[in-house]
Amino acid sequence: MKEELIKKFKERLEKEKEEIEGELKKFAQKGKIPGDWEAKFPHFDGEAGSGALERAADEVEEYEALRSIEQSLELKLKDINLALEKIKKGNYGICEKCGAEIEIERLEAVPEAKFCKKCKR
Repeated sequence: MKEELIKKFKERLEKEKEEIEGELKKFAQKGKIPGDWEAKFPHFDGEAGSGALERAADEVEEYEALRSIEQSLELKLKDINLALEKIKKGNYGICEKCGAEIEIERLEAVPEAKFCKKCKR
């Protein structure tokens, strides 16, 4: 793959990494394990009595939604970090399954792709 294309994908991956980390910071914090994020438990300003029970249920529901988003973003971030590491090592754009070059069109759509079109199926 041409060096200029690799540079283009690297810049795109770094920008996407920055955006995802910015999103995660809004509702999560870095965990103890590198690359791990943990959604913060939301605390709503509350009421007393029966309203408190409803508020607690809302907090749990919100937390579960945030955890789902956090896990999805965390997986994408891990794939991006892996792609950036491959660029450093000089093996970016190579299918992890068959060893063939991943199609440029596929990398343009998903720059962190691990597999070529054939192996993805």
